[in-house]
Amino acid sequence: MKPVVVADTSPIVYLRLIHRVEILPSLFDGISIPMQVYRELSHPSAPALVRSWAREGPDWLAVLPSPGIDDPATARLDSGEREAIALAEQLKAELILMDERKGTKVCLQKGFSVVGTLGLLDLAARRGMVDFIACIEELKRTNFRYRPETLARMIARFQPRG
Repeated sequence: MKPVVVADTSPIVYLRLIHRVEILPSLFDGISIPMQVYRELSHPSAPALVRSWAREGPDWLAVLPSPGIDDPATARLDSGEREAIALAEQLKAELILMDERKGTKVCLQKGFSVVGTLGLLDLAARRGMVDFIACIEELKRTNFRYRPETLARMIARFQPRG
């Protein structure tokens, strides 16, 4: 059985922008998001490609009511991150999909496993689902932020050894 997974906005946005969002149902039985994350995905400021995808609502994406948030540990995070963490606690999720460093730190402090966009692409590539280096080239054409040294280490694992 695959783990219960809750997602924040950014991994979904970036996977959709590089046309790889369909790796998610291949990696996991389904993804749950709180209503605030859905609002962010479908907000007029979100890229059109993301908004239209969110409105179609793939069957593997469960949009759930936003849980109450009264947690000082998440007070400094944005509302999507706060709700994703609260939903993960409510569902007893094993994994949270999140990119933001502050949110990731809180998730780890709470005992959750966390995977971001790069980690998802790495996992999919190791399973032969995507070409990691090609995905990274596409990701670089977006406004995705990353640490160059982290990305260089990840790319090195997928480059042919001569």
